[in-house]
Amino acid sequence: MTTAFSDLRAAEISVQKSCALTGVSRATHYRHVNPKGAMHGPWLPRKPPPAALTDTERALVTDLLTSPAYQDLAIPQVWARELDEGRYWCSVSTMYRIARAAGQVSERRRQATHPPRVRPELVAHGPSEVWSWDITALKGPVKGIWYKCYVVLDIFSRYVTGWLVAAAEDAIVAKDFLADAVARNGVEPHTIHADRGGAMVSKPVSELLVDLGVLRSHSRPRTSNDNPYSEAQFKTLKYMPDFPDRFGSLEDARTFCEGFFASYNHEHRHSGIGMHTPASVHFGTAEQVHAQRQATLNRAYAAHPERFTRRPQPPQLPKAAWINQPIDQPQPTP
Repeated sequence: MTTAFSDLRAAEISVQKSCALTGVSRATHYRHVNPKGAMHGPWLPRKPPPAALTDTERALVTDLLTSPAYQDLAIPQVWARELDEGRYWCSVSTMYRIARAAGQVSERRRQATHPPRVRPELVAHGPSEVWSWDITALKGPVKGIWYKCYVVLDIFSRYVTGWLVAAAEDAIVAKDFLADAVARNGVEPHTIHADRGGAMVSKPVSELLVDLGVLRSHSRPRTSNDNPYSEAQFKTLKYMPDFPDRFGSLEDARTFCEGFFASYNHEHRHSGIGMHTPASVHFGTAEQVHAQRQATLNRAYAAHPERFTRRPQPPQLPKAAWINQPIDQPQPTP
């Protein structure tokens, strides 16, 4: 307490007025007048309840649970069998507490162990090096009917090298679909990446890729980021303004996808490849288009240089495309 407060109290000024004049709260004053000591801890050791087992009894229960007859049984099994023999030691929960204190509560059955999946790390420096493929579902005319859209694309050029809409997901259909995409491309890719769907890891597809000499790559389970190009392409498909809520028939779905993929390959300017079309990058005309764009920008700059803060340049084409770029790998320069 302050000296001023003490002087006011000595002059028989009331507690309320003394607190108001000195700014000291009355609660602080009363705590100093009637100190009660520490309100929390340290606590004295809690005495065990009268009905608690003694140390000797707890040791006997531990010996019982670890005995050869019961060491492989669950605690409720031990409790029930001892009860059938006319012996009651304690409750099931008490047995669990005793076993837990002795470090005896754990899963004793053999558990399945799986080695960690390898993080796929793929890089493409040009077209026809790494492909990615996946299957997405398209809603049919009524609830419960789905069509399957197979799509394979080149991760460097984003060019869709093959697509197919089928009534169901099937390993033989997937094999023929990939074989046709490779044949029409004319060049076998180095690696084909996919997730771990049934068709992707099927024996027919695996045998086809082995026969073609194409390496297989798969995403880790429940890791959609391991297949980003296919996932992004499906989002582009389903976010189209004219994408229907449902397709009236299998032919309707195929007609829509035919128009979409033709536009996607030859008209859509992709931001990930310098605003070129996938077909231009895939078939090697992107450099010529880039030069034409530069010439157009040069003319615009020459006509009105005051409208530019610096000499304009068209977007550059990336030098590499990655699936899971290694942390220690430098970023590719445009």
